[in-house]
Amino acid sequence: MSAELIFPMGKFEARIPTDREYFSNHLWRQEREGRFVVGFTAYSVRLLQDVYFLSWSIDPRTRVKHKQELGEIESSKAVSTLYAPAAGVVGEFNDLVLSDPSFINTDGYHRGWLYEFETEAKLMTAAEYVDFLAGVWEQTQRVIKGQMNE
Repeated sequence: MSAELIFPMGKFEARIPTDREYFSNHLWRQEREGRFVVGFTAYSVRLLQDVYFLSWSIDPRTRVKHKQELGEIESSKAVSTLYAPAAGVVGEFNDLVLSDPSFINTDGYHRGWLYEFETEAKLMTAAEYVDFLAGVWEQTQRVIKGQMNE
């Protein structure tokens, strides 16, 4: 495994590999075999908790706008809409996670990737992403505590 940075999340930690780029909506992107693939960061998986259903509302090879709806994900925490992290083209989807979304939980930085994605957007380095997390962590904790009190 590549080098990684650690972001503390209370009793837990999110491991942030340095061999990829990051979007502000807690997705990573990495070049593999001439294509770029996207997946959830450990931070987002920790907040979602156990993912057990994933569906797409667009077809492969679709040009998307930033924040365009792409599909839904269901976890033990909630049903959430998935949005495009930037303007670009969504390529093929990862059939493995469509048939078994648990790979998002257990191998999110490798076999648990979501889809191919081409974009011209500027992404964050791992260090920039950890700084970004530090800036939003207090607000995130308030949201988590609010959800637990419902």
